[in-house]
Amino acid sequence: MMQRAFGRMSRRDLLTMIGATAGGAALYQAMTTLGHARASTYQGPVKLQGDPGPVKVLILGAGLAGMAAALELRAVGYEVELLEYREKAGGRCWTLRGGDTYTELGGFQQDIGYAEGNYFNPGPWRIPHHHHAVLDYCRRLGVRLEPFIQKNHNAYLHSVNAFGGRPQRFREIATDYRGHTAELLAKAANQGGLDEMVSDEDREMLLESLRISGMLDKDYAYVKGLHTSGYRGFQRWPGGGAGAAPSPSEPIGPGAILQSRLWQWLAEAETVDHQETMFQPVGGMDMIAQAFEREIRDLIRYNAKVTSIQQDGAGVTVTYEDTGSEGEPQETQADWCICTIPFSILGQIENNFSGSMKGVIDKLHYAESIKFGLEFNRRFWEEDEQIYGGISYTDLPISLICYPSGDYLSGGKGVLVGGYSWDAAAYQFTAMEPEERIRKALEYGAMIHPQYRKEFSSGVSVGWHRVPWALGCYGVWRNREADYSRATGFDGRTLMAGEHVSYLPGWQEGALLSGLDAISRLHDRVLNG
Repeated sequence: MMQRAFGRMSRRDLLTMIGATAGGAALYQAMTTLGHARASTYQGPVKLQGDPGPVKVLILGAGLAGMAAALELRAVGYEVELLEYREKAGGRCWTLRGGDTYTELGGFQQDIGYAEGNYFNPGPWRIPHHHHAVLDYCRRLGVRLEPFIQKNHNAYLHSVNAFGGRPQRFREIATDYRGHTAELLAKAANQGGLDEMVSDEDREMLLESLRISGMLDKDYAYVKGLHTSGYRGFQRWPGGGAGAAPSPSEPIGPGAILQSRLWQWLAEAETVDHQETMFQPVGGMDMIAQAFEREIRDLIRYNAKVTSIQQDGAGVTVTYEDTGSEGEPQETQADWCICTIPFSILGQIENNFSGSMKGVIDKLHYAESIKFGLEFNRRFWEEDEQIYGGISYTDLPISLICYPSGDYLSGGKGVLVGGYSWDAAAYQFTAMEPEERIRKALEYGAMIHPQYRKEFSSGVSVGWHRVPWALGCYGVWRNREADYSRATGFDGRTLMAGEHVSYLPGWQEGALLSGLDAISRLHDRVLNG
């Protein structure tokens, strides 16, 4: 059976084997060679050549796409006006701190009680190293970055149905899975199971690579010993002085590893979007939004709720209400419009877009998601369990726990992401009132960290379908091949932009690239007709 299976090995099977035995770097290289992985298409600061003359562009939405567009258009000579629904800029680039108040749909208000300096990012929380546009703007705008720890071998993997519900260290599951897989492949090679795939010379090289990467002994077996314990951890760790010799730990058997299903999270940090190094702004993700805002604040009209978008051959007219007052609706006009309003919101705004554009707007689904920011009286994950950054994964409805990637060993209160859920679990959490959500997050989290109950200080939850200016986490194309080109094309005098108009949904890089692409095409249209 094994020989037949290897004989039918598909490209996906080969990539899986490479990833399991050789790790993420080799997997990424293989994916690039086979045409699967792509870095950001950002080629450096946008270059808009030529004088546009007296042309006004109206931008709807002061997220990163809108603000980058405004910054670059003004630099080349356009008159720019930007309407923003909220009292501040940033869109999904959003951070909650102590003293903030967040009111979701339904009128549920959450008052953020974090200690000074603590924060929670309800939306984007990390920046991949190959998101060149985000990193370049951070460099140009002076946003300080620090590493975001995605993968921590000392964090936990947890299932309620495995190991009596006891969380297991990531390194133990990862090492044992890799070791047992390498032993299995070595046996298959020695028994002729790979003869159709590798030459005799390559077979010897494969066996040597499996022995090294899989921590196998001279007989190609993965066994208990000081060598394997150097990867999975020791029963008694090496020390100093008398009686300091280490003792090896016992590997978990292959059957228990497989049945636990904890292996399902081992590759989470191996996708190209999550490979090290990742970054986060020092002090919160909205440091990026604040940096843009400092540059173009004079262009932004805040608390502007757009109620109508009408266009004709001469220009665009937008009607909006000032949510900070009870005055009459106001109008503003421009020659062109770049609309970054999420389609989940745009579909509810009166407009005279073409029928095909309206159809695309109405069809775009928005992912359901909820995230929890829980503050505790002490950083027990560091003090008790030596977990510094990274993510623990679980099959509980909270999905994961992410530990802060900064201020290590600082003492005092700390905030961790106490859950980040999707799909049905997100809907179920979002249907609860905020207090009940936090109670459930604490109940689930205590199954991994018993300190939860004693140490909890305060918390907030953000269910993205209740976020008034988004009504969903990010755009999900159900028929991108049919609809995407229509969404990116000119509709009269309007161009759409934002994360939803990109192949990087949910990522700030997608929003920036979309905004820069829109202004490049708009500038070309203005100059060349």
